[in-house]
Amino acid sequence: MIAIILSACLVGDPGVCRDHRVPLSPEISVIQCMKNASVFLARWSEEHPRWRVVRWQCRPVSEHDI
Repeated sequence: MIAIILSACLVGDPGVCRDHRVPLSPEISVIQCMKNASVFLARWSEEHPRWRVVRWQCRPVSEHDI
């Protein structure tokens, strides 16, 4: 399984940052993830308006990592 691993910081307190995992469909490859990450990141940002994404990566993860 591929996931987007993103680091986000609170807009109101940039010193508070957390890592988040966004699991993707099992059929999505790392290359597809990298090509389409902006869509997933935009959706995550809309759902979490108090957070600002500062970095991200696509990588394989196991079920217990999510």
